[in-house]
Amino acid sequence: MHIAMLSPIAWRTPPRHYGPWENVASLLTEGLVSCGHDVTLFATADSQTSGTLHAISPQGYEEDRSMIPKVWECLHISELFEHADMYDIVHNHFDYLPLTYTGLTTTPVVTTIHGFSSPGILPVYKKYNRRVVYVSISDADRSPDLDYIKTIHHGIDIRQFDFQRDAGAYLLFFGRIHDEKGAREAIDIARACKKKLILAGIIQDQAYYNRYVAPHIDNDNVMYTGSVGPAERNRLLGNALALLHPIQFDEPFGLSVIESMACGTPVIAFNRGSMPELIENSKSGFLVDNADEAVETVAKIGDIDRSYCRRRVERNFTTDRMVDDYVQVYETILEKASYTRKI
Repeated sequence: MHIAMLSPIAWRTPPRHYGPWENVASLLTEGLVSCGHDVTLFATADSQTSGTLHAISPQGYEEDRSMIPKVWECLHISELFEHADMYDIVHNHFDYLPLTYTGLTTTPVVTTIHGFSSPGILPVYKKYNRRVVYVSISDADRSPDLDYIKTIHHGIDIRQFDFQRDAGAYLLFFGRIHDEKGAREAIDIARACKKKLILAGIIQDQAYYNRYVAPHIDNDNVMYTGSVGPAERNRLLGNALALLHPIQFDEPFGLSVIESMACGTPVIAFNRGSMPELIENSKSGFLVDNADEAVETVAKIGDIDRSYCRRRVERNFTTDRMVDDYVQVYETILEKASYTRKI
C-alpha cells in the first residue's frame, strides 16, 4: 500500500518539543513503514522519517516567524495533491484546508479530525462530507453533522516512556500555557494541597501567562520549565506524584494523559471531552468536576496502582494498535473503491 501522509508544517515532524498533530503523523508514518507499507511523508524539509520525505517548506513556520504561514500551507498542500494520483491513499492530518483540494484527485482521502478549533470551520467539513472519509480521535469529539468511518484513539510509542514504580512528591502540569488547559487551576490545586507544582509547556497565551502564572513562580513551590523534549518529558512525567489536567474545554484527546499513564503516573483530570475515554476513574486516575474535588483526590492518589496505569496504555493506546486500526480503515476504503470501479 502506497500512502501519502500529510503532516502540518507549524513544526517539524516529529516535533522537537511541542506539536501534537505532527507527533501523531510521525508515529503513524513510522508504524506503517515498520509494517512494510510504502509511506511518503509530506512535511517540513528538516523532518525525520524512515519513509520517503517530500518537502516544500524548509522548516516549521512557528520555528521561523519570517515565514508567512498561509503561503507555505498553500505550497505544501498543493504539492501533495498535484502528486496525489501516485498514491493509493492520501491521509490528511492538516485540518480542513486540504479538503478544498480533494477535487483534484480520484485517490481516496482520509482525514483525521484532530479537533474543531471553532464551530466556524464546520461548513468546510460539511461540504466534503462523504467525499472525504473522516476519522474521529474520540467519540466525544464527533459532530452530529458529519459521517465517520471510525473513532481511532491516538497511540504512543511505549518504548519512549519508562515506567516509574515509585512516585515523586511533586504535581505536574504538562501542556500549553493557555486558559483552555487550566494552568491557573493547576496552581490553585497544588497550593491548596501544599504540594510543589512543576509546569511544562509552550506559552501559547502570553497575557494569560503574565497574569495567572508568572506571579506564582518562585522556583520553590511553583516552577516553570518551559517546553521540554522527549528525554525531559519522560523524566518529568515518570517522577511526578500525579499529572494535573484541569482542562477548561472539551478536549478532543490528550496525549499528555496517556504519556503520563505510560510512565505509571496517574492523572487527575476535569471530567470533560475525551477524558472518560482515556482515564479509568479510580483505577488510572480520577475524573473530577472542579478544583475542590481535585484537591480531595490528591490525598487518595496513593491508592492508584501505578503498574495498572502502564498496563492500561499497553492495552489501549500504543502505536501498534493505532496503526492496525488505520490499516483496517485504508483496506475498507480501497475495497469499496475497487468495487465501485467494477460496477
